Amino acid sequence: MVARGSSFEAGTDRWNMWCLDDGLRISIKMRIAYPLMENNGMKSQIKISDNLSILLNELKFSYSRSSGPGGQNVNKVNTRVTLWFDVANSPNLADDQKELIRNHLPTRINKEGVLRVVSQKHRTQASNRDEAVKRFASLLGESLTEALPRRKRSVPMAARKRRLDEKKHRSRIKASRSNVISGDN
Repeated sequence: MVARGSSFEAGTDRWNMWCLDDGLRISIKMRIAYPLMENNGMKSQIKISDNLSILLNELKFSYSRSSGPGGQNVNKVNTRVTLWFDVANSPNLADDQKELIRNHLPTRINKEGVLRVVSQKHRTQASNRDEAVKRFASLLGESLTEALPRRKRSVPMAARKRRLDEKKHRSRIKASRSNVISGDN
């Protein structure tokens, strides 16, 4: 009798394939290619905007134990992911872009010019890594877009009239609450 099957290990990026032949279980564990890491043998890029993308090999990842509730998973597994990106030495960023990033994200960049993004939202390291990369891309995208100048607007006449009418109404209500003192004591 030959039985075959496969399963995905929850919390990892491994796929188990097994074959049961006459009571012997032959198990093959394969590591799934990380979708952002390789794309047809070439290093993939993270698209920040239409004219800017960052190579994935410019990012450094470190792993540690998450905080908060979670029992044995939190106590044993390094699921927290910290993404490090060297803004100062990145070949893909122009000097003015580096300055914009430094000005918009001063609390996330250390003195050496390294940007730090942390993710510990999910229970798996792979999910936290994806989350950190997404957050990194959105942070860079937001910091590189220039804010539109605020156009000064005047308050509409109807809104001004409503505000003054409401003030008069409140004034009348409060005046009617006061005790009227007559001159006939």
